[in-house]
Amino acid sequence: MSTAEDQRDDPITDFSRRTVDVDGVEKTVHTAGSGPAVVLMPEMPGISPDVLRLARWIRDAGFTVYVPSLFGRDGAYPTVEDGRDVIRRACVSAEFRAFGGGGTSPVAVWLRGLARRAHAECGGPGVGAIGLCFTGNFALTMALEPAVVAPVVNHPSLPLDDPAGLELGEDDARAIRDRVERDGLTVLAYRFDDDRWCTGRRFAAYRALLGDAFDGRVLSGDAANTDPPPFFRDVVQTPHSVVTAHLVDREGHPTVRARAEILAFLTDRLHPSVPHEPFAAARPARP
Repeated sequence: MSTAEDQRDDPITDFSRRTVDVDGVEKTVHTAGSGPAVVLMPEMPGISPDVLRLARWIRDAGFTVYVPSLFGRDGAYPTVEDGRDVIRRACVSAEFRAFGGGGTSPVAVWLRGLARRAHAECGGPGVGAIGLCFTGNFALTMALEPAVVAPVVNHPSLPLDDPAGLELGEDDARAIRDRVERDGLTVLAYRFDDDRWCTGRRFAAYRALLGDAFDGRVLSGDAANTDPPPFFRDVVQTPHSVVTAHLVDREGHPTVRARAEILAFLTDRLHPSVPHEPFAAARPARP
């Protein structure tokens, strides 16, 4: 069961807080670590303590992690009331295309600019991009920026009204497929098998677009943390957040193995000369 300590806000005191301007649009970004850059986007309802826990694991694996503030209150423990309010505001925001037919969210352009900035600041062979839930697909659309070489799509939930849809405009979809084929990118992805927000139909749509470049990995919903924060328990109501709210931090657990696979994927592509346990070869996605 969760303890009172688990239910506190995270003060984010071990990150640097800065304002980043991309083409005249300013957003807060929290950064920490050293080494090649990884942009970690928050999930609903914001940069939660669990998202920051993942950011620290990325930092400690030898990367500079950039966590942009896109919605919600940074560091807030995910409650039901606050979470529902954040969702309502994000769904009507001009920055996000939450529903089918809307195409690519405009905020993806800002995120690509952040990736360019991060690569210029940190160097290395490129940048990693990790999306979660509402931002899951943004890791793929960020691959339109040449600096992004390690996209990780976690339980993408958009569009909310089309379980077989992708949050992509047609032109962007073609451009992403072309880049994947041209540069040999692999897109790593995760979901639980009984996730109602990220279904097998959505993973099938990714595979139809990307072919063997889509490495979709599916965990049993039985492996999900059964005592997540209230927003995930009462609003999400399904196994969903593989490496954040529904992760079980126990050695050998399937969600911890998923975390290790993500870190190995990033290391293979961003720290190719560093000795480590290599990332396992891609395997076909299943619904």
